[in-house]
Amino acid sequence: MHNIHIAGTGIWYPDDKINNDELVDSYNSYVDLFNTKNKEAIENGDVIQMQQSSVEFIEKASGIKSRHVIDKNGILDNKRMMPRVNNEHEDRLSIHAVAGINAAKNAIKQANISTNDIDAVIVGTSHAARNYPAVAIEIQNELKINGYAYDMLVGCSSTTFAINNAYSDIASGLANTILVINPEISTPFVNFTHRDKHFIFGDGCAATIIQKDSTSEKSFKIIDRKLYTQFSNNIRSNYSYLNRAAIDTKNNEDLLFHQNGRGVFKDVCPLVAKLITDQLELNKIEPKDISKFWLHQANGKMIRLITSKILGTDDFDSSITPMPIINFGNLASVGSLFAFNLDNDLEAGQKGVICSFGAGYSVCSIIVEKN
Repeated sequence: MHNIHIAGTGIWYPDDKINNDELVDSYNSYVDLFNTKNKEAIENGDVIQMQQSSVEFIEKASGIKSRHVIDKNGILDNKRMMPRVNNEHEDRLSIHAVAGINAAKNAIKQANISTNDIDAVIVGTSHAARNYPAVAIEIQNELKINGYAYDMLVGCSSTTFAINNAYSDIASGLANTILVINPEISTPFVNFTHRDKHFIFGDGCAATIIQKDSTSEKSFKIIDRKLYTQFSNNIRSNYSYLNRAAIDTKNNEDLLFHQNGRGVFKDVCPLVAKLITDQLELNKIEPKDISKFWLHQANGKMIRLITSKILGTDDFDSSITPMPIINFGNLASVGSLFAFNLDNDLEAGQKGVICSFGAGYSVCSIIVEKN
């Protein structure tokens, strides 16, 4: 049996960065404009008065202090409240492809391979740029990679599910080396006029080289994978090509990202903690022997609670749970790989868990060991 490794990873994120003070100032100025414009309707009870946000509210609710975004000016424009982007067009690379290529080059360099060594490309994301042609094939063409490529989508578990698919393809003999790319350009999908949503997401991309018998100095052997799904509407988007032909009318707020945050917190924390605990027990690994938990960066409280449940104590060294969410926000499916990429300085033989979870519900947990 050949060993299959994470041979290298790379990340990319936009230069534009928004801190909470800037975001709150923009949001509150929008609120003031809305309330002034609708003053009479609010007084008559026909329109609900909007409430202002605050830095304290954002940081208490999420732990987020800043986020990188593809277009700061559009998001902070109180008359627009969304980034400016171009439509997909055959004469230029997709925004997902551009992000993916940047991250891929970093991963290829870290893994010490060339594009000639890559047999396949898998793009996994929670926000598809288009239905077809596949962004993975677009990237494959741009990087001049032979073999096959495809896109896949499993909400905020798309990154780890894609890594799992790469592992399975290699184990079955289809390929020896696979490039997994996870572009998460989330801000066009965010309603920046909604108090409970306007601070959550940032934009970024990660890439991972999955390889049989890797000799890379940065490689981690994949020991085990565990996947689970359970249907829930608590995280949902209704936006699709069907909207064009729909006979019932919905506005953008109804169609875009929707989350019942309290319901997700209540359901997902124990679900993920139990899945990882059972996985470790099955592999005869004690939770205390895990050096790092690289978890989905949904919310600071969720990350700490899940880790506490796994370890059986609230008193643990917080350095074992890297939290790039503080500076990057929620990066959808790619948050766990940002955590891994930015903080994986383990000694040979030390183990860690990479786990993504989210819409579906879906969970994928991967145990790795440093070579």
